[in-house]
Amino acid sequence: MTLTSSEKLSISQNRTPLIRVENLQKHFPVMQGILLQRQVATLKAVDGLTFNIQRGETLSLVGESGCGKSTTGRMILQLSRPTGGKIYFENTDLTHLTEKELRPFRRKMQMIFQDPYSSLNPRMTVGKIISEPLIIHQFGNQNIIKNRVKEILELVGLNSNLINRYPHEFSGGQQQRIGIARALAMNPDFIVCDEPIAALDVSIQAQVINLMQCLQKNLGLTYLFIAHDLSVVRHISDQVAVMYLGKIVELADRISLYENPLHPYTQALLSAVPIPDPELEAKRQRILLTGEVPSPINPPTGCRFCSRCPEVMEQCRLEEPPLKDIGSHHWVACHLYSSKQVAEQSRV
Repeated sequence: MTLTSSEKLSISQNRTPLIRVENLQKHFPVMQGILLQRQVATLKAVDGLTFNIQRGETLSLVGESGCGKSTTGRMILQLSRPTGGKIYFENTDLTHLTEKELRPFRRKMQMIFQDPYSSLNPRMTVGKIISEPLIIHQFGNQNIIKNRVKEILELVGLNSNLINRYPHEFSGGQQQRIGIARALAMNPDFIVCDEPIAALDVSIQAQVINLMQCLQKNLGLTYLFIAHDLSVVRHISDQVAVMYLGKIVELADRISLYENPLHPYTQALLSAVPIPDPELEAKRQRILLTGEVPSPINPPTGCRFCSRCPEVMEQCRLEEPPLKDIGSHHWVACHLYSSKQVAEQSRV
């Protein structure tokens, strides 16, 4: 029996994953007309993702804006229903569950948003914001909920006496801690972190990242970490998936990806990360990509990166490369690493 690349990826990573994603797709119809609307095109925001997230680990999704990172996170939480594919949480397929059937899983999966201020209700006190999920899921009586709110505030490094204050009375870093506290209220297993430090000052970012790592270690949390900052990703990740135009082009453990990036797009991204050594930074050669990111409504034929790739071949314009394991669970979607070429390189 011949296995597809998606099936091979699932098997290779299968160490009882908490989250398992198979061929995940999200397509949006592009409509034309005011009264009599008709579909004229399809925007493929996410187009066939397969990956696992092991319990207690962090998988980071990186890539340019608009590549489908946040859409992927929202689909895993079922905030946005996928067009195709499957999402398993503890071996339960979430994609076909009704809202009523999803309710028990809502307690186990939460989200930390990018902008803490816009994600917090300005008309509600901190106590009401954090207690809202506890009330919805009937955590207990009023005293139990109040004690739980105070416990969570202390856990994220905020004074429990601030329970009656409003979001505008806190700094940006403190507001994000409130957002983290709200996500932790129901003691979840899995959290989608949608660029949780992007809106914060650089001086505060390290504090929030250290807090998240401490919480992960103490509470056994599993993260899907969505980010642009590759230096932060290197610090917090166990696995890193690089996305481009709705597809994963490279997936590997953190050390392998940063020390030996294989896909030309990954190499270009990492070449833009500054090195804190003036001598090494002066000698380093940047990889500059030409052209603009193509539209997901009309992506290039073949490899989606072919229009910007510095190592493009004729095969790239005709045939889409599959995501394949080239060794040591390092997955890459690039014709430069076909089975024949990898075999030749190994002989050399």
